[in-house]
Order: sequence, then C-alpha cells, then structure tokens
Amino acid sequence: MRVLLIEDDTVLGAAVRDQIKADGHSVDWVTRLDEARDTLSAGIFDLILLDLMLPDGRGVPFLKNLRTSGAVTPVIILTALDQISDRIDGLNAGADDYIVKPFDLDELSARIGSVARRYSGNPNPIVTIGPLDIDLAARSIHCDGKAVALTAREWALFEAFVQRPGQLLSKAQLEERLYSFDDTVDSNAIEVHVSRLRKKLGRDIIETERGLGYRLGHP
Repeated sequence: MRVLLIEDDTVLGAAVRDQIKADGHSVDWVTRLDEARDTLSAGIFDLILLDLMLPDGRGVPFLKNLRTSGAVTPVIILTALDQISDRIDGLNAGADDYIVKPFDLDELSARIGSVARRYSGNPNPIVTIGPLDIDLAARSIHCDGKAVALTAREWALFEAFVQRPGQLLSKAQLEERLYSFDDTVDSNAIEVHVSRLRKKLGRDIIETERGLGYRLGHP
C-alpha cells in the first residue's frame, strides 16, 4: 500500500512514517497542504493520513475539495481536535476514519488495514486460498496448518494480490505500492519478492503474464 502522510508535527510524523514502513508499506510525508496537492498530482496513493491543522490551512476544506474533484482515495484523519462536532465535520467531509491524538501506533496500523479491506470489497480479514489460511488483520499465514513467516515487504506485496484477486498488476503498480518517491528501487526488486513468496507459499501462488505483470494464482 502506498500512503500519503500529511502531518506538520515532525516527532509524530516521523513515528507514523516509521510505523507504516515497518508494516511494509511505502509512505510519502509532507507537512503542508500545498505540498500534498503537488504530491497527489504526481502519483497514485492507496490511502491518505490527514492532519486537520496545517501551517497553510485546514484539513477539512482540503478533504472536501478532494471529494468534490472526484477523488475516492480513502482518508483517515489524525488530529488533536476531539470534539464531537469536529468528528462529524471530518466524517461528513468524506473521511473514512477519525483518530484523535495521541493514539497508539499499533491501533493506527489496525485501522489502516480495516479501511484498506473495506475498499478492496471484502471487509472480512479471514481469507482462504488453496492450502493457505490468511488473517489480514493479524498479518499471519498458515499453510496446511503450519505458520509461514513473511517479511514486512513480502507481506505488503502479497496483500496487494489478495486484495485484488484475479486482477493483473503491473511491475510499475507494485513498485508504487511498495516504495515512496525517495526510495531507491532495484530494477529486479519485484521479481525477487515474487520469487521469495513462491518459495514460501507455493510456486503457483502468483502467476506471471510475461511482459504485463502478475496476478494471484490458484494453488
């Protein structure tokens, strides 16, 4: 998943960025709304984490403009504004969730996963694919009853396929989900991660359409 973090608190922003990266996702972090607009125009994001009090404006009008323009990217508000009226304004503006600071970083990870599952069309965190029993909330996989350990990056890649069963994902699309603008990406990074997933989960778990991309297989 590729996340845009809009947060001007440098301490909190760094903690949230590191948490998202530790979960295997890519994150681009900006501290102003004008930077957020430029970043959104330059790339496609799977989720936006939005503070409501930025140096150059308020988050609610920014969110309303996003929704008016037709943007459907899920948005989670992160804010110190804890009044019921603030929550209502944020949710009515088009937010998918509203988290009041201070918050637990593990709870943030759980809420990110919950929103992502809703947008994938299947809010159920339990998925079965052939011999694989997958718990998207717990980020765990069992193959024929035995636990399989994935790295954070491998999990993020596998989750991309699970959330889009049957959909062909190009190498560029997968790189966008796993890496931010300032990451250095090896030319064969996706191929390496796919190879490792096949070794751990079965060679048929991911199918290759040569020259086009990859899709979830049917082991």
